[in-house]
Amino acid sequence: MELQNTVKEALNALYHHPDDAVRMQADRWLQDFQRTIDAWQVSDNLLHENGSNLETSIFCSQTLRSKVQRDFEELPAEAFRPLRVSLNTLLKSFHKGPPKVRTQISLAVAALAVHVPAEDWGDGGIVNWIRDEMNSHPEFIPSFLELLRVLPEEVFNHKIAVRPDRRRRFENELASGMEIALNLLTACLNISELMEQVLEAFASWLRLRHRIPASALASQPLVLTALSSLNSDILSEASVNVISELIHYTAVRNLDEVASQMPLIQVLVPRIMNLKPQLRDPSKDEEDVKAIARLFADMGDAYVELIATASDESMLIVQALLEVASHPEFDIASMTFNFWHNLQILLIERNSYVAYGSEASIEAERARRLQVFQKSYESLVSMVTIKVEYPQDYSDLSREDQKDFKQIRYAVADILVDAALVLGGDATLRILYMKLIEAVSNCGNNGNSDWRPAEAALYSIRAISHYVSVVEGEVMPQVMSLLPELSHQPQLLQTVCLLIGAYSKWLDAAPSGLSFLPPLINILVNGMSISEDTAAAAALAFRHICDDCKKNLCGYLDDLFQIYQRAMIGEGTFKVSAEDSLHLVEALSMVISELPSEHAKKALDALCLPAVTPLQDLINQGSLVLGKKPARELTVHIDQLANIFRHVNHPEAVSDAVQQLWPIFKAIFEIRSWDMRTMESLCRACKNAVRTSKSLMGVTVGVILEEIQGLYKQHQQPCFLYLSSEVIKIFGSDQSCTNYLKNMIESLFNHTTFMLTKIQDFTSRPDLVDDCFLLASRCIRYCPQLFFPSPVFPCLVDCSMIGITVQHREASNSILNFLLDVFDLANSSQGKPYVSIRDNVIIPRGAIITRILVAALAGALPSSRLETVTYALLALTRAYGVNSLQWVKESVSLIPSNAVTEVEKSRFLQALSDATSLAAINGLMIPIEELSEVCRRNRSVQEIVQGALRPHELNMISSVS
Repeated sequence: MELQNTVKEALNALYHHPDDAVRMQADRWLQDFQRTIDAWQVSDNLLHENGSNLETSIFCSQTLRSKVQRDFEELPAEAFRPLRVSLNTLLKSFHKGPPKVRTQISLAVAALAVHVPAEDWGDGGIVNWIRDEMNSHPEFIPSFLELLRVLPEEVFNHKIAVRPDRRRRFENELASGMEIALNLLTACLNISELMEQVLEAFASWLRLRHRIPASALASQPLVLTALSSLNSDILSEASVNVISELIHYTAVRNLDEVASQMPLIQVLVPRIMNLKPQLRDPSKDEEDVKAIARLFADMGDAYVELIATASDESMLIVQALLEVASHPEFDIASMTFNFWHNLQILLIERNSYVAYGSEASIEAERARRLQVFQKSYESLVSMVTIKVEYPQDYSDLSREDQKDFKQIRYAVADILVDAALVLGGDATLRILYMKLIEAVSNCGNNGNSDWRPAEAALYSIRAISHYVSVVEGEVMPQVMSLLPELSHQPQLLQTVCLLIGAYSKWLDAAPSGLSFLPPLINILVNGMSISEDTAAAAALAFRHICDDCKKNLCGYLDDLFQIYQRAMIGEGTFKVSAEDSLHLVEALSMVISELPSEHAKKALDALCLPAVTPLQDLINQGSLVLGKKPARELTVHIDQLANIFRHVNHPEAVSDAVQQLWPIFKAIFEIRSWDMRTMESLCRACKNAVRTSKSLMGVTVGVILEEIQGLYKQHQQPCFLYLSSEVIKIFGSDQSCTNYLKNMIESLFNHTTFMLTKIQDFTSRPDLVDDCFLLASRCIRYCPQLFFPSPVFPCLVDCSMIGITVQHREASNSILNFLLDVFDLANSSQGKPYVSIRDNVIIPRGAIITRILVAALAGALPSSRLETVTYALLALTRAYGVNSLQWVKESVSLIPSNAVTEVEKSRFLQALSDATSLAAINGLMIPIEELSEVCRRNRSVQEIVQGALRPHELNMISSVS
């Protein structure tokens, strides 16, 4: 009683106390209470108590439902029958009570049925039990209908802590009781006020697919009742749900299956097709129109393989789907988008036609189908372009609504791509060009004209740019001629700039393309001056043009530099942000890459100057000033240099530039080495230079590495590790670099492993862990001759064992991938000579590594990491064969049999045994996933398993060099 009162007081505090801190404390207490074994009895008592208020009833019913789902194993076996009696009593007592409470109790009964096999339940299983209860107590039928509705849904509820075998058996139990369930529901059709509830329950049972032949369902009274409601003035949501489920029930992914489903398809399709006029009926409620549209969209999705055959009957469905696609409400029109996409794939892909045999027959059938669907996709293009028009009140919309509008545009762009794949890009372009001409004729240069239809047409033309031929000569020259005549309204100009960038390949390849460049570049310059959005679009387009037309732009370098310098120094009206200026840096870098090497060096110096000058000025102000500057004031310029080094494809010129800039870089390294953002930016610049210049950077790289080794001991910046990682990739096999690379590896790894001696260290520095093990994997690939004989290899393996179960995703994945690379060493020709060294390190630790990996599978890491852990365990198994199977057996034997049965253990062991004989990985995954699921099925089992598998506290002592 005392605990019951405390629960009531806590709930009262949670919902009604004015102090936030008290409410939070009450919430925490209630959550802790729900995990206790007392929660069973207290929740049950309070639900049976007459005076409980709504808040108490909802909380207790949720608690009871959750306890049955997750913690049923806490109860002794003999508790089942009293629990069922109690839940049955509650189901009856709340039959007119709050629906939320009744639903929670129904879910608790359903979860109980999932746990308890039919033979233990008695009465022939739960479906028979429900039938008997409904016959004995007709006054409580609404409660049992609710239970019938939720019951099949619980087959797929993985919150219920049962083993996979039991879940499968429960599905079969329900399948065998399906006829009884449908008979019960049919009998309840006579009670008119329950019809909605009956149909909802029927829809739920239909989700257990293909348990009743389509021919039997075609005449089922429940089906006929749902279909007859389509003719009523008020469309029943439950009927629509039933018919939607029936459509999916008859879905065929193989034309050979059509005959078996046809009796039901022939009943459904004509009745749904009769609804087509209602799509245009202005008297129809929007929700009804949406429901009808949903049925047509469901038909399209379910029968797309049939529709793709282009029969006369299927084209009637296509016409109805076009009707839906033309609806002014985007939410309704877009219901068909999935169908158009899937149909496009079936029309285009060769696999759809393999049954036609010869190439000639395949091509003839493909051509026939594409011809039949041509008009449909042409109509679709005309319909959807209007949906990307900016709303009149766009500027007044909330940020969320503006974001939604952008999502609409992306969805329409995807549909236009689908259409272009069916019709061809050039044919789609011609349709969109007519839209553009129509829009432009209504939109002069006068500021009051409506710019929106022209912008929508240009947006659509941009969307299909990848599918328009680069030598298209009929429409694109006219489009490009129109662009300079359009107004500079910001959204229109932004789209014009993006379109210019999207057709950069056309400008380079089409016979007349280059003649348009001067006026188009003028548009981009204007774009850089109007607003930040237009400047961003113009900078991106400038980059695309310089990338694709670079060979033809070398002669205009002075003009391009003028634009570049104006943007970089923020001259006058230019509104290019620091981020967008990187596009301009890349643009000029690409053009410079086309210059002969004797001119490239001078151009590269000019390109670097806007970034170098401010950095030099900062350094000249002295170390005190440089140390106090916000990181942004340095990184904005360093990032520009990083992009130059990445995109100027003149290795020697870049190498010389870095050598000249080294005094500036060295000063920043030494004075700002504590500042992660600046160091990341500077390391990225050095990494890009190493990638571009490769061996030409040899001397400078040695100086850089010497610098960062010393600084790493002081500040442990992870970016020093990823810069070293790039150096290893380029210079790892270079004999002349052996000494300094060996010193670097040992210095960096010694220092890192010294800092990572317990799991808390991994949790607090996941970025360091990630980069450390990425570097280790690089060493395995590019310089195994330095890495494996080194004393740091065993230290890193020890370190990885401590950190495998770090919860940070990237850090954990890097460790697991490092171990995978170690285990797979024999598969690489470079690694084979070091297998014996590896074995001397791994075999003594094999049992503990295996135990940690099994623990990770069993719940120490989130289930989203399961695949990565599995690959590591399978690689270990393949590398060490019989030894590894013994290690796995020892690990699994530690798990108590009340958590994992011997049968489940042996399936898991068999899967790993199959892995040693190089069996296909797909077949091995199910037993491994099922062991993982069993071990995670609830909190107490997970704690038992982890407690059994957790090795003694792993700590490591390493010397620092």
